[in-house]
Amino acid sequence: MKHTNFTNIKDFVITGFPGLLPEYYGIVSVVLLLVFLVIVFGNAFILIFIICERTLHKPSYLIFFYLAMGDILFGTVTLPRIIARYWWDDVITSFGACFTQMYFVHSLGASQSAILFIMALDRFIAIWLLYRYPVLFTNKTTAISCGLCWTVTFIRMMGLVLHALTLPYCDHNVIKQCYCDHISITKLACSDEVIYVKYVAFSNSMFSLMVPLSFIILSYFSIIIAALKMSRTQKHHKVLSTCAPQLFITCLYYVPRCFVYLTDHLGFKYSLDGCIILTMTYSLIPAAVNPVIYCFKTKDIKEALVKRYKNKKISIALN
Repeated sequence: MKHTNFTNIKDFVITGFPGLLPEYYGIVSVVLLLVFLVIVFGNAFILIFIICERTLHKPSYLIFFYLAMGDILFGTVTLPRIIARYWWDDVITSFGACFTQMYFVHSLGASQSAILFIMALDRFIAIWLLYRYPVLFTNKTTAISCGLCWTVTFIRMMGLVLHALTLPYCDHNVIKQCYCDHISITKLACSDEVIYVKYVAFSNSMFSLMVPLSFIILSYFSIIIAALKMSRTQKHHKVLSTCAPQLFITCLYYVPRCFVYLTDHLGFKYSLDGCIILTMTYSLIPAAVNPVIYCFKTKDIKEALVKRYKNKKISIALN
């Protein structure tokens, strides 16, 4: 079939879960709304608590602050659109809005990967270079590092989106996904150049994922070795318990993402609904569970919460 060499579509249709029956639309929209509220209010609590609690004004919690902020933004960028699709049957999104969403989806996803890298570096230095840690990881250096991660990533992802915009979109406009992402959009392009654009995007994705992941694996492996070498009086189990939640977040973030990108690049075919569910899982579950992990698995936050609760009880009793 001969294709035109320019874009003639004005909007895209977001299908969401293609195999979902209409009678389940209401249930799915409610579940997605609840997930959205958990992400927004849970991470907002972390942001506000870190700002208000002076004992948490440390590099480690500044990293948590950036991670929570990214989670809120990612949920805000992706979930309202798919909730509207199932709540009001609003399946149409404009051409520009779709590419804008794609830009923020990939920018926020890649920036979170970089923040996880800084988190692993923070733990690595805290274990192996304990006496140098206060010099290397200050609030200022951490803020600058996290800010640079966001700035460089957002600039880099602008090139990814502009590259996808060079393709003509002239036949199909149905996106079989819950939000606009690079893989789903470029599948609709009608040009031989799409192979090259996909290859560049795949290389970009692997750089964003594999470079941080390689160091994260190395750093946590070395941390675990160091912890196991500690004597019982040094309470090495506390080191392991501190790293365990971060390892869980890391696995949940990276493993499904790498699987989706690699299978698409290699042309491996599997259930479309399964692919969408997997994408939604790695996109939303970490953002939803992060606040729970921070509150119940992080010693300083637990102690600060307990202290504030006890102080409140005492003030109520005195009144």
